[in-house]
Amino acid sequence: MKRSSGVRLCATAAAGVLSLALITGCSDGGSGDGEKGSAKALSAAELKDLVIAKGEVPGFKVEAVKGGIPDKSKVEAEDSRCDPLLRALTAIAPGEPAEQTSRMATEDKKDPTDDATSLDDLADGKFEEALNKSMDLDVTVVTLASYDGDGAEKALKSVSDAVRACSGGFTGEQDGEKGKFTKVAEEKSSGTGDASVAFTATNAGSDEGAMPLHGEVVRHGNTLATYSTVNIGAMMSKKPYTVSAPVIKAQAAKLK
Repeated sequence: MKRSSGVRLCATAAAGVLSLALITGCSDGGSGDGEKGSAKALSAAELKDLVIAKGEVPGFKVEAVKGGIPDKSKVEAEDSRCDPLLRALTAIAPGEPAEQTSRMATEDKKDPTDDATSLDDLADGKFEEALNKSMDLDVTVVTLASYDGDGAEKALKSVSDAVRACSGGFTGEQDGEKGKFTKVAEEKSSGTGDASVAFTATNAGSDEGAMPLHGEVVRHGNTLATYSTVNIGAMMSKKPYTVSAPVIKAQAAKLK
């Protein structure tokens, strides 16, 4: 059997981390260095050279973000304090970056249905099981953004503050579609960069029950790396997952 529609469905849905965010360890920004007031943002060309590219993340396919990143003006929380958090979940760079660029990294796993030659081979409930396994893929959107002055520190702090202020949950909207998160929790960050904030936001508005989404924002000087990860298969099977560590490792290495 050819690669099932399950993987394509996963890639399509997860590529829209933006809309999925609505339907499905933390640190402050740090004090920075003495030159932060005069720090200059990287150019668009420099960011494109620094963002992860094809072949640079072992076990992942890296490509352009399908559908692109949404306009931040169309992604808003009912409580404005939660805007930076909701936007980070949709891979939107926080604050007011001078330049930004994004990539999508999809875990490259063998489709369990590849060895089947017909639907009969996957009868008696095995097809559904195989489909769920085929969707058990981490899909991470990485957005690199560069800031002038202390913009990166302020932007990171806005996300950190939002994680704390919105821990009891919040309602958000993207392109007129509303969704509700029941809770937000701080997570242990990757420890890369100069400062970072990692978090989980749980959406319980789906027929599948509680669906956690994971994000992390890391500051490397006056550049922020925003990571947003979904795994539809893990959500459906209630299997824990996190922001893809290989993606963070590869991106952090390029920012050193």
